[in-house]
Amino acid sequence: MGLLRFLGRTSILPALELGRFGSLFNSKATRFRIHGLGPSEFLRLTHNSAVDDGVSGDAETICRILSKHPSDSNIEACLAKHAREVSPELVNEVLRRLTNAGTLALSFFNWAESQNGFRYSTESFHSLIEALGKIKQFKLIWELVEKMKSHHLLTRETFGLIMRRYARARKIKEAVLTLDKMEYFGLKPELSDFNRLLDTLGKAKNIMQAQEVFNENNKKRRFSPDLKSYSILIEGWGNEGNFGGMKKVFKEMTDEGFRPDVVTYGIFITAYCKVRMFGEAIKVLNEMKSSDCKPSPHMYCALINGLGSEKRLDEALEYFEQSKAQGFMPDIPTLNAIVGSYCWSSRFVDAYKMVEEMKRLKVGPNARTYEIILHHLIRENQTEEAYRLFQGMSGGDVEPEINVYAKMVKMFCDEGRVDMAMEVWEQMKAKGVIPCLNMFSSLIDGLCAECRIDEACTYFQEMLNKGIRPPGKLYGNLKQALLDQGRNDLVLELGLKLDRLRKTQLVLSGSC
Repeated sequence: MGLLRFLGRTSILPALELGRFGSLFNSKATRFRIHGLGPSEFLRLTHNSAVDDGVSGDAETICRILSKHPSDSNIEACLAKHAREVSPELVNEVLRRLTNAGTLALSFFNWAESQNGFRYSTESFHSLIEALGKIKQFKLIWELVEKMKSHHLLTRETFGLIMRRYARARKIKEAVLTLDKMEYFGLKPELSDFNRLLDTLGKAKNIMQAQEVFNENNKKRRFSPDLKSYSILIEGWGNEGNFGGMKKVFKEMTDEGFRPDVVTYGIFITAYCKVRMFGEAIKVLNEMKSSDCKPSPHMYCALINGLGSEKRLDEALEYFEQSKAQGFMPDIPTLNAIVGSYCWSSRFVDAYKMVEEMKRLKVGPNARTYEIILHHLIRENQTEEAYRLFQGMSGGDVEPEINVYAKMVKMFCDEGRVDMAMEVWEQMKAKGVIPCLNMFSSLIDGLCAECRIDEACTYFQEMLNKGIRPPGKLYGNLKQALLDQGRNDLVLELGLKLDRLRKTQLVLSGSC
């Protein structure tokens, strides 16, 4: 039976009989060696000593300097005192860490160009484009593309990255025109580039525009769509929860002679799981089993995530067993889904055990693993437990990343413990991690709630100095707090700084 016919069915399959949850790799029950672990003990056992990485250490030092010297002139003057030979690896690592601070990323790049050992690379340009795209410096991005062309470093992925930044900025016309600009830079657009554009628009929640681009292309027949083209559109409609759109594109696909593959089936399963239509997702999985299309680990991961989030833990574990029965070795996304399923059911001891087992088997854990546990501890107001887990991460194999720091700052601010949030903030800066917009928003709002307006203004100005544009609501709240205190002069000063930031065009250095 084909998927198209299946999609029109309304009958419900009998419920599966649940089996026993076995080990990660066989049917015998896993015997965890450690029971009743708290977060600190758990981390000590699962983390090896951190490897001394010279590049990582130098990158951390540079980012720490940048975080303390926000203005362009101060940055370059200060870094000049630390002149050193820079490797492509060091440049790439620093730019990767500065992805949320476009102004600082550009200042570092301009400085690095004049240092011994500097070499241009596609990766460093891409990191800088990503950072500048987040602050909508598109004119400067195209200057970088010109520079990449002169150094023969342009790739198709360069234009895909620019399309994504345009799409996330809701500049749909510009994203589409980027495809046409490729030829000017010596790369003739291909179907893969067209598919990347569709995928970019869909993932940026612009599926209607992606569909329009697809339909217009079909009229002109510039590119001949393939199975991937249709699958991208089906996924985009699925992400919107629009099953009518999914089925319409699916019908067009089959009418054109394309048969659904494992990706297509997986898209339907994921879409059904997102809206808690697990019965329909299971029907698709069973449909695959009765055909020549073998399910993928991703499908089981989607079911585990979905069922786990509904606290249907036994069923989630059953599909983990089924994935093993299909011959799939557990991977990190699937094991993270199991960790999350335990957390949704408030079984944190079992979550810790699972992560310890991941470590023993050398399948993770990764930063996402710890972020999952922290999310659920915070969700259940276990803030002290979350803080202990966070503290245990420092110095381990998996250092906290920006998302983790952001969660901790928000957690303490929401509790009215702004001083603790500021401690986390300082710990983050000591690691050379640059705060993101969400962190500034949480801390500034938290300080305003405690009537600590002067400190809120200090962090607001730091945000502006880093080139991060505040959302209107954040500025409005701070402005109102200042007006309530009769501090009109400071309101005017901050307003002028914000206006200058909006009008400022960043520039590349003259170095080639």
